[in-house]
Amino acid sequence: MKDFRIASCQMDVVDDKNENIRHAVELIKEASNNNADIVCLPEMFNTPYDNDKFIENAEYEDNSITLEAMKTVADEENIILQCGSIAQAADDKIYNTAYLIDSNGKIIGKHQKMHLFDIDTNTMKFKESDTLTAGDNITTIKTDLATISLAICYDVRFPEYWTLLNNNQTDIVIMPGAFNRTTGPLHWQTLIRARAIDNQYYIVATSPSQVENPYYIAWGHSMIVNPWGNILANANEKEEIIYSQINEKDKIEVREQIPVLTNKRRDVYETVLK
Repeated sequence: MKDFRIASCQMDVVDDKNENIRHAVELIKEASNNNADIVCLPEMFNTPYDNDKFIENAEYEDNSITLEAMKTVADEENIILQCGSIAQAADDKIYNTAYLIDSNGKIIGKHQKMHLFDIDTNTMKFKESDTLTAGDNITTIKTDLATISLAICYDVRFPEYWTLLNNNQTDIVIMPGAFNRTTGPLHWQTLIRARAIDNQYYIVATSPSQVENPYYIAWGHSMIVNPWGNILANANEKEEIIYSQINEKDKIEVREQIPVLTNKRRDVYETVLK
């Protein structure tokens, strides 16, 4: 792992895919001009967060105007780009998919959201699975700067996934997410810090900003957390780019001073009961 500068672009997402793409490129260039080596975007950054809108705005990977714009700007700006997530169409299914693009504009990894938020109670009904299909892969990519893993939003509530990322020698997890104004105040910060403390790696969580709309209002509060669980940078509700330096020494120091990764009882955890 090398030391580098990362940017998290908490952006306004509107009901106009072309405008969202244009504005994302604008924010990416601004972050690059401020010396970011890696730039991150929010979950579903090109569409309102709504099942019908996912269908309307879904794109096939090999014919995606969104990905073409993202690959072009990553190449032009010579950055690694984690371009949030988009509705990816494939084989008559739609996945919530996060892509990692290298500084040559090449897709080097993708993560299809593994855990779908389904709730059906007397007071609330929202089922991502009505439209989306869950992915099955643990996503870790080795780059020249760091070993980067990807997660998306609701994935943060399942610590088993994050332990598997740790087993992959992850340095930093990049997580586009879109908690709402109920779950955000309750759990967003707590879960992100907990996953960083548990696994002693960096986490960058990027949300859309709070934009009033008839579909879904995100919590915002994007943040960058170090392996100690300290918040290095955080946004509020409105559109904002936050930055932080990522330093290998923080990861090394916490793992030396609180050696939970070496003190794990893997002999017990991995025992199969018959």
